[in-house]
Amino acid sequence: MSTQAPRPMPRRQWLAACAGAALLPVARAAVAQPQITLRFSHVVAEETPKGLAANRFKVLVEQRSGGRIGVQVFPNAQLYGDADEMQALQLGAVDLVAPSLSKFGRIGLPEFELFDLPFLFDDLAAVRRITLGPLGQRLLQGLERHGLVGLGYFDNGFKQMSANRALLAPQDFVGLRMRVQASQVIAAQMRALGARPVTLAFSETRLALATGVVNGTENPVSNFWTQAMHQVQTDLSLTNHGYLGYAVVTNQRLWHYLGMEDRALINQALQEALGFANQIADAQNDNALAALRQAGTTRVHTLSTVQREHLRQAVQPVQQQLASRLGKRWLQDLHNALHNG
Repeated sequence: MSTQAPRPMPRRQWLAACAGAALLPVARAAVAQPQITLRFSHVVAEETPKGLAANRFKVLVEQRSGGRIGVQVFPNAQLYGDADEMQALQLGAVDLVAPSLSKFGRIGLPEFELFDLPFLFDDLAAVRRITLGPLGQRLLQGLERHGLVGLGYFDNGFKQMSANRALLAPQDFVGLRMRVQASQVIAAQMRALGARPVTLAFSETRLALATGVVNGTENPVSNFWTQAMHQVQTDLSLTNHGYLGYAVVTNQRLWHYLGMEDRALINQALQEALGFANQIADAQNDNALAALRQAGTTRVHTLSTVQREHLRQAVQPVQQQLASRLGKRWLQDLHNALHNG
């Protein structure tokens, strides 16, 4: 948390925040200098659901506090990347981050890797049964052991596979070096398909693809497009095999420092921003796919039902591997929430 005034919001950032939605009303009166400035760091482009949510949160907080609370948004790993953003938050170097759910495993919360299980969710309604239910709240409460406060979840949709060849069957993955997040579940998924998982920061992925350090990766189409991966990958296979979601997290020191009214204002603004991100996630991925097809640089492959089922069967051992690490209770609660919730 900083007490310095934030820089004015760039016009491009303002436009990105308002993309796909009506402009928020802008106060005409002069606003106060911020007494508190929250630093919000993330690793993706502003045009993604995460980037748009962060910018909308900034606008809401600054307007509703009359400028008393400022928000500085640092996209595209400008401050911290995948490897160090959680530590930066714990140390107070930033105030808010929105890591993918996979990243909580390496700080001692492997139960978040439940979200990484391949072919787990049929649609976003199934995701909501977890994130909005008791199991999702239990996961967020676990962050308290690490001095963190989980404020909510939001989506970037479903992931697709890319490489310099079509990935339509398990044998297509054999021998490929596939970039993954630091998730044992995702690494196990790639090994089950015959590929070699390579853990890399998101900000390093495009260069690694361009130079051949890795051969392919998995991403929602919005990330694939905004990071210009279409320029270095010839094929994208629409596998919809996994979910990519985020949690917005702050640290307990900041949260306890803030007064109850400020916490309520920040939380309400954040919930609205996350709801906005969830509404536009599908549209952003659809728009990115249309742009990708128009660009013509990458072949787009749609899997048949049979092809997708063969991939699903190939990665089934991953669930048993996770159960052996977490204990069967987590997997049972997950499946109960999905099928009975």
